Amino acid sequence: MRAYRLLAHSLTRALALGFARIPILTLLCLFLSAVPGAAQTPVDLELVLAIDVSGSVDPDEAKLQRNGYVQALLNPKVQAAIRGGPFGRISATYVEWAGESHQHIVVPWTELSDPASVERFAAVVAEAPMVSEQWTSISAVIDYAVPLFGSNRFEGTRRVIDISGDGENNRGRPVEEARDAAVARGITINGLPILNDRPNPWGGAAPNDLEGYYRDHVIGGPGAFLVPARDFDAFADAILNKLLLEVSGVQPAGRGRDFAVR
Repeated sequence: MRAYRLLAHSLTRALALGFARIPILTLLCLFLSAVPGAAQTPVDLELVLAIDVSGSVDPDEAKLQRNGYVQALLNPKVQAAIRGGPFGRISATYVEWAGESHQHIVVPWTELSDPASVERFAAVVAEAPMVSEQWTSISAVIDYAVPLFGSNRFEGTRRVIDISGDGENNRGRPVEEARDAAVARGITINGLPILNDRPNPWGGAAPNDLEGYYRDHVIGGPGAFLVPARDFDAFADAILNKLLLEVSGVQPAGRGRDFAVR
């Protein structure tokens, strides 16, 4: 990890410059105090859960999304996957988004390790008030999420933005530009497109191929994949499958009906 590589490099350089007579424990203490990143908690995954609450998502559908995440987090398989990594913990934040100016952190960065920490996170998600806004800016939520990784107190071996939504980008800069900028910083973007043929509240047609749109324009980075939900009722199963893959770091095989890998 970046902080520890920096620490090792600094100690090696100090010894090369003639500090060999100083006890190594003294050197270690000096450099630990001088490297801010060394205080960060190592985790197996830093995960931004980014959930669409634009106007095309009605209150019942928004509740289905929330409940899907809560059920998935409380699932014993997900909790076992969290504990099964090298560090036995991940960090996560839950963000709801809509247009260019609406990104709201529902749950700030939290360490998830034992059942109690996961249950607290899920409880805040379940109990938070719901706010909906117009428009859909996937690019804006990607741009919003990227700096969140640099301002938390965790150092993950993987960094992932998990985007779920039921529409295409219709505000903000091109989503491909935001995706490519995030990927250039070592961040993976996974997708959970919610497929339905229902027109939006303003009479606009539903996207023709939202799964293909997410595959071609949204997801990216090492091991990026998408898991489509065939409708809002299928969302709970889709997010469970997706979280299991993300937390375990296992890349789904093939390009079948259930998973699409970029």
